[in-house]
Amino acid sequence: MLRSFFNEFKKFAMRGNVIDMAVGIIIGAAFGKIVDSLVKDIIMPPIGLLIGSMDFSNLFFVLKDVPGHHGAYASLAQAAQAGATTLNVGNFLNAVISFTIIAFAVFLLIKGINKVQSTLDSKEEAASPTTRECPYCCEQIPLAAIRCPHCTSELEVVPSAKKRGRKPLSAEAPAPVAGAPAAKKRGRKPKTRSEA
Repeated sequence: MLRSFFNEFKKFAMRGNVIDMAVGIIIGAAFGKIVDSLVKDIIMPPIGLLIGSMDFSNLFFVLKDVPGHHGAYASLAQAAQAGATTLNVGNFLNAVISFTIIAFAVFLLIKGINKVQSTLDSKEEAASPTTRECPYCCEQIPLAAIRCPHCTSELEVVPSAKKRGRKPLSAEAPAPVAGAPAAKKRGRKPKTRSEA
């Protein structure tokens, strides 16, 4: 029982989509660290210079001060150590900017994937057709068919079917009459004079 459980788990874990998902999560976590570093170390210091504080993550407001403490806190860590209640605006802005960068990167990735997918889809649509419509019963039939499987009418050979080695119909073969029933209906008895 335990062996079958582990065998099922092994089959589940080794499926392609599970492995792809694991790789995506690992790369996503590493990408998140890169974006966090980009925001904290590259983007926020110039913005911090513009608003007057060198470390943007230390932008906070004290909501409730600790009794007996007078003066300002030099950093968010100092305020947290003292036990003050703070509104951490800088950390929130760092998170918003990180999210925006990651969302934009994912958008560009999905846009690229969709473009490749639409190119592949258009190539598939442009491929030559494999079926055609029977001129007598209007059903879809294989392109190389010489007789309709639905109404049993003999058909002309399509030029692409000639390339595949199909022989064209001879001129002596009778063509079905337009408007006439193409095939006999089975199981119907002929009417007698008394029934008519």
